[in-house]
Amino acid sequence: MGPIPGEQNMAETTAGADVASKIAADVTAQTEQSLADLARRAEVAIKEGLADLKERSRDYADVAGEHFETAQQYVTDRVQERPITATLAALGVGVLVGYLLAGRKQ
Repeated sequence: MGPIPGEQNMAETTAGADVASKIAADVTAQTEQSLADLARRAEVAIKEGLADLKERSRDYADVAGEHFETAQQYVTDRVQERPITATLAALGVGVLVGYLLAGRKQ
């Protein structure tokens, strides 16, 4: 007597399910590895970008500091050259700011 047809189909189905399960496990492992690699590359790229940004911002801060020092020296020189004019200009700016702030409250 030969194998029962239902049992042969069951064995083939079980074997097919085992193969499909192995393929799914392999795909899952590959996907996990790809995601881990992607995360590492993203982390490196972000770190490099932050380092570059930090360096650029330091350069910009240095340039801004130099410009501020130049402007401060210019103002100091003008005040020393014309103290009365500088005092009147500061008074005028103060009055103007006072009017602007007072107008806001009303």
